[in-house]
Amino acid sequence: MTTTVRATATRPPPTTSAELADFGEFVQASLPGLLRYGHALTGNPHDAADLVQGVLEKIGARWSRVRRKTGDPLAYVRRSMANAHISRWRRTRRESLVADLPDAAIVVEDDPFEHEPLWRALRDLPPKQRAVIVLRYYEGLSEMEIAQTLAVSQGTVKSQASKAIASLRRKMGEGRAET
Repeated sequence: MTTTVRATATRPPPTTSAELADFGEFVQASLPGLLRYGHALTGNPHDAADLVQGVLEKIGARWSRVRRKTGDPLAYVRRSMANAHISRWRRTRRESLVADLPDAAIVVEDDPFEHEPLWRALRDLPPKQRAVIVLRYYEGLSEMEIAQTLAVSQGTVKSQASKAIASLRRKMGEGRAET
């Protein structure tokens, strides 16, 4: 008995120039906000640019489906950025050992917000709490919009925000006591 195996994966339909133009307009209009959101999520502008580029690259490949199936592509991109950041954070929080030290010292430019107490406290929050705080107070979204963006319940948004604010207040209070 001979069995024939067929490939079940379907290729996306060819992207038309109108779809490319639509995606280009979307990127042009939302890129500054996405970079700000990415900076607040990751803690530095370089990782933010990498995060935005990676997410937009994946979404651009299936833009017509994203536009068709989601009511708000910007919310979809934000949720994708939060998920990608959390996934990257989980992968990289493990220590990686190397056999040899690098030959040359790595020079990293200082982030202008590196020593700002609020940014340091924000950077120390867990990724989900940071995403909720950034979407609420930096992007100005409502609890319902945040819940939709992160694909969680409104109760989770309230809980994460409450924990994050308590942590930020505690850390900012410690910072004032040290000065």
